[in-house]
Amino acid sequence: MGERLRKLGVRLAEARSTALFQLATELPAAVLARTLGIDITLAVKWQRAAAGGCAAYAAEVTQRRCTH
Repeated sequence: MGERLRKLGVRLAEARSTALFQLATELPAAVLARTLGIDITLAVKWQRAAAGGCAAYAAEVTQRRCTH
């Protein structure tokens, strides 16, 4: 699959980094690490690079509407 994506012009490393960066802005490091199965120190580095934080996550969660 990776080879097929490369042939289509998708840069896998860049796509992965972009996805991790976006998730790091939306989730606390502990949730990011647990969800993706990465080390907590790596999750913290991604979160710091993305300038995300637990406060931003908590604020966003409180703004969600319950759908049930």
